[in-house]
Amino acid sequence: MPRFAANLSMMYAEHEFPDRFAAAADDGFTAVEYLFPYEYPAEQLRRLLDAGGLRQVLFNAPPGDFAAGERGIASIPGREDEFRDGFWRALTYAETLGCPRVHVMAGLLPPAGVGRGDRLAVYRRNLAWAAEQAAGNGVDVMIEPINQRDMPGYLLSLQDEAHEIVTEIGAPNLKVQLDLYHCQITEGDVTVRLRSDIPTGRVGHLQIAGVPDRHEPDSGELAIGHLLAVIDETGFDGWVGCEYRPAAGTSDGLGWMRAS
Repeated sequence: MPRFAANLSMMYAEHEFPDRFAAAADDGFTAVEYLFPYEYPAEQLRRLLDAGGLRQVLFNAPPGDFAAGERGIASIPGREDEFRDGFWRALTYAETLGCPRVHVMAGLLPPAGVGRGDRLAVYRRNLAWAAEQAAGNGVDVMIEPINQRDMPGYLLSLQDEAHEIVTEIGAPNLKVQLDLYHCQITEGDVTVRLRSDIPTGRVGHLQIAGVPDRHEPDSGELAIGHLLAVIDETGFDGWVGCEYRPAAGTSDGLGWMRAS
């Protein structure tokens, strides 16, 4: 059976964020992920992890002004210094939390102005730099294709393009974050994607949610039992992040996991 990590940014919203760690542990999770840790001191989060016997397996580098609609700055010309400062901050948190993965959000394309090719060039340079810095900390840098319905204008949406970027840069600690929810919405053929991409060694993290509503993974059009069996079949030994919004109470909706 795959190893599951509760996404505390979406799950357990019925609790205040610091209380979500204990709630996840009580439900049998042994690992957590979330979007951003920066509102809390790293030492406080470390204590919450330790109290619940939890591992931190993923969080995002600073994305720019998220509240104002920014979704990453790694591809934005002229903000390289800001990106580097933010990434160093992420590595500091990763060290304290013992977290082996940091996701770098690419950013949104402007409606006009700098072309996509120019933005991709900035993105590649920043990723190569980030992977080099993270290597000394034993941290993998993750990039994630995100669907255009949920995040219109996001630079990276296709799995093949993400794998191409990883291959071109050639850093062993730069990997793809394969979210089956985003993949199904954008491309489909999820079973084939799992069987073809995981054996390459370029997939460093998986995430799941029901399609189309991003509720429990056993809701909607994905056959989650089948997909979890395929993940086992591939020999994937990483974590599967449960990045979904429970339809009702989080604990009540975990039947899919108990049946896995």
